[in-house]
Amino acid sequence: MTVITVIGESLVDIISDPRQADHARTRSVKAHPGGSPLNVAVGAARLGLQTSLVTHYADDRNGQMIEEHLQANGVTAIVGGSAPTSTATATLSSDGSATYAFEISWDFNGASLPALAAVEGSAHVHTGSIASMLGPGDKATLALVRAARGFATVSYDPNCRPAISPDVAAAREQVELFVAASDIVKASDEDLAWLYPDRTPEQTMAAWLELGPALVALTRGAAGPVILSRQARVEMPAEHITLVDTVGAGDSFMAALISGLAQLQALGPGGRQRLATLDREELHALAGYANRAAAITCSRPGANPPRSAELGSLTGSLTATEG
Repeated sequence: MTVITVIGESLVDIISDPRQADHARTRSVKAHPGGSPLNVAVGAARLGLQTSLVTHYADDRNGQMIEEHLQANGVTAIVGGSAPTSTATATLSSDGSATYAFEISWDFNGASLPALAAVEGSAHVHTGSIASMLGPGDKATLALVRAARGFATVSYDPNCRPAISPDVAAAREQVELFVAASDIVKASDEDLAWLYPDRTPEQTMAAWLELGPALVALTRGAAGPVILSRQARVEMPAEHITLVDTVGAGDSFMAALISGLAQLQALGPGGRQRLATLDREELHALAGYANRAAAITCSRPGANPPRSAELGSLTGSLTATEG
């Protein structure tokens, strides 16, 4: 069983949905554990990967909700920091897309040594989102990622939050530090439009490959994903579903991408060469696997990634494709 360590924020998503207003015209408000790295950790664990999460939450009501959620999904938490548990209020529009407002901090001081031990014992390390942008914890996150290179493959999802890091030039510089330290990078078309408004997503994907990753994945909402490597490019439309909301869809895609690469024996320092030589059929199966995971998440409320029994295996679909 591949060991994954995810580094990043845990928070409570407070979801405000005007489509679920009661008779008094009061919009529905529900609270769920969230945060992009937490969602990736839960998604990876549900897909059968032994997963740890280096994170922060407090011993308060919201923190207890997060801890119970991680325990219920088999994620081992390594918790540092001293601030209150972070929150993000997601307001859903009529089409189910979400906009966010944050009350958040990021630091895991006090847990640096167990975090380093987790990284050194892992085959793969993932980070991104607020944890790669917000001080003071962003520097410690980058140091752990760089330390991981000798022991593990690394993935990164910038999951840009302009409300948290509004200086686009500074955000772009920080993103490129993490891209250069990673083997696998995933971003959304919205991320790339904000970071690089003067070039196309395809141009940015190619430029990121030149910084060092073996593959770059792009999610495009209803247009579906693209995966680009030095050997091949694949794309496909999103799956047809009845959309409930898009909360956590990109994180489910990322978790399934990691799971699929584990099934292809392309994680860990020994898998780095395998990762660099995946052919078009393998990349197509990988994109389809992650695409299905995102679709399942979009078909139900909140960040609720699929389990292995729902998603099936990548290797099974690859065999069917080859047959």
